Amino acid sequence: MTIASQLRKENIAQYLLYMWQIEDIIRANGLDIDRINENVVSRFPEEQRKQISEWYESLIDMMRREEVQQKGHLQINRNIIGALADLNNRILADHDPKFDRYRKEFYDTLPLIVELRAKAGNDKSGEIETCFNALYGMLMLRLQKKEISPDTARAFERISKFVALLSHDFALDERDELFKNNDNKSGE
Repeated sequence: MTIASQLRKENIAQYLLYMWQIEDIIRANGLDIDRINENVVSRFPEEQRKQISEWYESLIDMMRREEVQQKGHLQINRNIIGALADLNNRILADHDPKFDRYRKEFYDTLPLIVELRAKAGNDKSGEIETCFNALYGMLMLRLQKKEISPDTARAFERISKFVALLSHDFALDERDELFKNNDNKSGE
């Protein structure tokens, strides 16, 4: 099982951030499979290299077809953001008390989201994508070993906490367990 498929099963947020990083790795290597094989795939055990190389090749092909060679995200990744945004909206609209904690986390995080969206200028991403953009930006700062202000670190923690809860609920929703009690009302 590949890292991506393992993450996809276990934590949708980590999966999405990982896939965004893979998109950037592909771009950094000029969408050149030979460079990716040399710089990335060669670090994996021999028995996994062919499968991993083919996976990168398919992603390169998708990036070219979807014209996201320079920036943007693959449709498969945008679909996940859309599914997470849809789930967020469904939870916020549901008045079941079991979602009180989720709603509190969302509304506690919302001022940060609004602030980030204001700083984004013309890039008006939705609330959930804004959270992921912030998390990815923080990941990049950490990888580059750049200094992070205490305010930024606190904002990151708040957004991380909210996204972790959303990811947890996403996993429950994929197993049809999140709205389970609510759905039984229709059979009366």
